[in-house]
Amino acid sequence: MREAPFLQSQPDGTLLRVKVQPRAPRNEVVGVLGDELKLKIAAPPVDSAANDALIEFLATQLDCPRRCVELIRGHKSPHKVLKLHGLTAAEAALKLLSAG
Repeated sequence: MREAPFLQSQPDGTLLRVKVQPRAPRNEVVGVLGDELKLKIAAPPVDSAANDALIEFLATQLDCPRRCVELIRGHKSPHKVLKLHGLTAAEAALKLLSAG
């Protein structure tokens, strides 16, 4: 599988670039938007509720423990970078794009 533009392989996992739309009707993967994966999250962007919901949603989609999904950049921005510990870019792309 060819690598998705929103994923970047690292020695210990994968970086995932996302654009998050909070306050959506439900959590869902919308699709690829440039070099980011667009996600809708139901939680509002208040007191890091959307960030927590994002991490929980991604852990569920990727079928991995929550501790394997780490928000490393963009805590107060819709444009975020997450580290997916222990997942290859190919594994992450397969699970995220088949969910969307």
